[in-house]
Amino acid sequence: MTEEKKPSGPDLTKGISLADFRDGKLLGHVGQEDVLLVQAGSEVFAIEPACSHYHGPLAEGLVVDDTIRCPWHHACFSLRTGEAARPPALNTLAVWDVTRDQDRILVQRKRAVPQPSAPHRAAPTPDRFVIIGGGAAGFAAAEILRREGFAGAITMLSNDGAMPVDRPNLSKDYLAGNAPEDWLPLRPEQYYQDAGIDLRLNTTVAAIDPKARSVTLGNGDKLLFDRLLLATGAEPVTLQIPGADQPHVHTLRSVSDSRAIIKAASSAKRALVIGASFIGLEVAASLRARKLEVHVVAPEQRPMERILGSEMGDFVRALHEENGVNFHLNDTVTRFDGTRATLKSGGVIEADLVVTGIGVKPRLALAEQAGLAIDRGLTVDGCLETNAPGIFAAGDIARWPDPHSGQNIRVEHWVVAERQGQTAAHNMLGRRERFDAVPFFWSQHYDVPINYVGHAESFDDIAIDGSIAGKDCLVKYRKGGRVLAVASIYRDLDSLKAELEMERARA
Repeated sequence: MTEEKKPSGPDLTKGISLADFRDGKLLGHVGQEDVLLVQAGSEVFAIEPACSHYHGPLAEGLVVDDTIRCPWHHACFSLRTGEAARPPALNTLAVWDVTRDQDRILVQRKRAVPQPSAPHRAAPTPDRFVIIGGGAAGFAAAEILRREGFAGAITMLSNDGAMPVDRPNLSKDYLAGNAPEDWLPLRPEQYYQDAGIDLRLNTTVAAIDPKARSVTLGNGDKLLFDRLLLATGAEPVTLQIPGADQPHVHTLRSVSDSRAIIKAASSAKRALVIGASFIGLEVAASLRARKLEVHVVAPEQRPMERILGSEMGDFVRALHEENGVNFHLNDTVTRFDGTRATLKSGGVIEADLVVTGIGVKPRLALAEQAGLAIDRGLTVDGCLETNAPGIFAAGDIARWPDPHSGQNIRVEHWVVAERQGQTAAHNMLGRRERFDAVPFFWSQHYDVPINYVGHAESFDDIAIDGSIAGKDCLVKYRKGGRVLAVASIYRDLDSLKAELEMERARA
């Protein structure tokens, strides 16, 4: 019989003093529910203490004005309403009323959680919004449109067979066997019906006509639109070598890809991962969790050196080697003969499961066909609008003017895609909101999380605070003396502060 979890801290219904706060926060309880008190300026707020994304501890987060940011994956919540102000969190947190009796602070009444509105049941508008893509950006756009009261038609076209899912999980906990599949959908099927979102799965788009404001589907049907969001994402780069088309050679992008790898892993003995990227090494860690022998082949001298630098790259390699991964660096696979992989160096690896992680490329065919401006991605302005009025882009395909680096950049990060989807949706509604969020991603390797804020396509100097080997560090990537990006291991609050500093120091 499991022991019932006891509520945290003092009973807030009996009152506490501001002197009891630590760093402006206090974790207590009301009845059996944990409640986090947060001092912001002269006000005190009471909010649910666990992030609605992956349940990160908000008591360890950062208060910015009247919001609080999660230390794990940088979600942000309104302290006043509990609303998820920015991804990766999407769900609202509970809040409580705070009262003061002289110098005592009391929390007694939990506010009723606002029921999700169903704007499609209200008087509909004539507006027709079409979203092409069923990933992070597309879903975030549709969700925020309904959350903010848009009552027009929303049609979401996805060439995937699965509803929008939490894609980072596909290479992490789900692939490792630590998360069930029912954790993957961002929303259940009923949500789309209740919200009036016409989600069409297994649907291809053949063409876009910007002048006629129409989308032609693969079956020949046409959809008219008033606003269009292109969120087609990216697709894995495939190996162009003999034997790479065999069924035991996999890429990882979709739920079906992850399922196929899990099925193959159930009977495989030895896995070969081609590529030492974040995805490749997360796959390696997940397959080690499934007790497979794992070999990694990659052309670079050390994993992820281009992004994280040599010392962090050496640490990542050592971490994986400690967990049983075998590296074959400065090498490539030249051919497959059945399960036999031949390396450029002359070596041979027998592997009954192969996963390739050699990068992705943006899906730009529709944009090119429609005559939209292309420059190593789909070119958008600061509001994520393309050169065709009323057509927006978000996520892996979009190249936008980044106010921090002062460059036009394209970033393949999940959180960036979600945040861009929301900004694009706001601008589809007629706002002129600039996308100015600092890029953020996280990667998980066994028990070690690596957080990264900013964007450094190159750097000429690295400053390390703490110890990388000791798994306690903040690593700053600088160019011309200016910090462009910051990586961290178990320095969550410092990572949040670095993000805030970049937000306040625009180029």
